[in-house]
Amino acid sequence: MIPVLSREQMRAFDADASGRGQVPSLVLMENAGRGAALLLEQLCGETGRQRHAARVPSTLVICGTGNNGGDGLVLARHALILGRSVKVWVVGDEQKFTAPARSEFEALRASGVEVSLCAPEAACALLRSDLASAEVVVDALFGIGLDRQLSAEFVAILALLNQASVLRIALDIPSGLDADTGRVLGGALIANHTLTFAAPKLGLLTTTGALRAGQIHVVPIGVPGPSPESGSVRARWLECSDISRWLSPRSIAAHKGSVGRVAIVAGSPGKIGAAFLSARGALRAGAALVTLMGLPETTQIFAQRVTEEMTTTLNPRDPEGSLREALTGMDVVVVGPGLGLGTTEQALVQTILTEFAGKIVMDADALTHFSGRAAELKAAKGKLVLTPHPGEMARLLGTDVAAIESDRFSAVARAVELSGHVVLLKGPRTIIGAPGQVPYINSSGPPVLATGGSGDVLSGVLGALLLSLPPFEAAACAAFLHGRSGQLWSQSTGADRGMLAREIADGIPKALASLSA
Repeated sequence: MIPVLSREQMRAFDADASGRGQVPSLVLMENAGRGAALLLEQLCGETGRQRHAARVPSTLVICGTGNNGGDGLVLARHALILGRSVKVWVVGDEQKFTAPARSEFEALRASGVEVSLCAPEAACALLRSDLASAEVVVDALFGIGLDRQLSAEFVAILALLNQASVLRIALDIPSGLDADTGRVLGGALIANHTLTFAAPKLGLLTTTGALRAGQIHVVPIGVPGPSPESGSVRARWLECSDISRWLSPRSIAAHKGSVGRVAIVAGSPGKIGAAFLSARGALRAGAALVTLMGLPETTQIFAQRVTEEMTTTLNPRDPEGSLREALTGMDVVVVGPGLGLGTTEQALVQTILTEFAGKIVMDADALTHFSGRAAELKAAKGKLVLTPHPGEMARLLGTDVAAIESDRFSAVARAVELSGHVVLLKGPRTIIGAPGQVPYINSSGPPVLATGGSGDVLSGVLGALLLSLPPFEAAACAAFLHGRSGQLWSQSTGADRGMLAREIADGIPKALASLSA
């Protein structure tokens, strides 16, 4: 796991490292800038020694007057040492330099690097010619401390950088992005790479962060980083090794009766596919016995298409009673995909919550039945995992999608608090929260997953994993394997779209196999 820090946690980490005399703040800045310069070399390919003098790449470093600007000034000095042609602009008032940044400014000038200063309102006109000849631009304008809307002048500067045909590198976080929420504060750099110091920041691992940060690289700063197991981290970014550790090999003595049984209460006329996709996800993720349950008009269609799945028809005159009986012996229930929003369907959901003592995946329509009533889920008899997309989360919390996306971590925390159960908020950076736990952030999930039925498959995969894992770990593993299936498909086809939901399910065994590889 990779520890993820909030703005205040990163400040506390820096203060602790320098305050205890471990490493002075100026040395931390030197380490950060030097590490970023070395990584810049790797990202740009050739080393300085391999370049012909006539083809020295031009690097434009744009700094502010705070500590992030100081990091950029250190990078510029080391980039020069490594053989790059460097031009530096400092945007702002020279009198407002922080003490470490001023020291680096003076050191850089003494080294012979061309450093120019300009006011924000003059920057765009002055930067255009340098941008036209640059191959790389490094953004060191604002660091993680930015928590206010940018002025029009800085919004214009960032827009100019985004329009330039250059490789864009952000130091610590793209300027204009809120370090805690990922909100764009008026405007923000669209980076190809973000070189973040010591640990990723929360805002990088959001939907907006995914759009703005590009590929994220963690740069050490010369002191041991925070432990992912400590209570001083805000989230934990999952790695493949975490998933493989949780998913132990199946016993050689396993048989279909010992693996466990999953019930799928889903589907309705016009939405039958949702139930089949959920069942397919469960089977591909290792559930041995999967039963599709529904009213007669639904199970009549099930019966025409099932192969590996079983079916159970609920009595339309007593749907709750027949469902109660059908769930006897089941280990996990997946409820909601394509189920419908009628009074009978609402009664079925309520029956599951009040009477089933096992593990329950609540998705889609099952969540919508509890719009604005998330606190009522605390009364559930079993252990729930809620799997909303942003729209369903908004309905659950009685707000709108914009509010959810503006602070996804707070939304998950609120849903966990109200429901008392595990919550998986879908998205490019799926977040999994649980009562009393530091949330997980999924590291897989390419854009090919943006297809109808993708979430139905995820609910089934999760249902299967709940047979052998606790809810929190099962949700994390399901999100990772679901995304990993998409990654493998993209690698094999070279495409970023066109994957069918059933192909996500069919790719789960390969995703599982890739863990050991």
